Amino acid sequence: MKKSGSIRPDMVVDEIMRQWPATVPVVLSYRMLCVGCPIGAFHTVAEAGREHQVDETRFILDLESVVRGER
Repeated sequence: MKKSGSIRPDMVVDEIMRQWPATVPVVLSYRMLCVGCPIGAFHTVAEAGREHQVDETRFILDLESVVRGER
């Protein structure tokens, strides 16, 4: 299992949700429709952030918070 702090902008959103299922509500809270989206299997965090106009740094911090069990 990957350690926290390992979510990077070049990681694929779908892989993150599969590795850490608890991140799914975070993705949904940003109104990102990556869950179940065929493009989610290809979009990186950076690409998804740009597509959905989401601040990449804040998104990664929120994902990391869940991975560390803080949420």
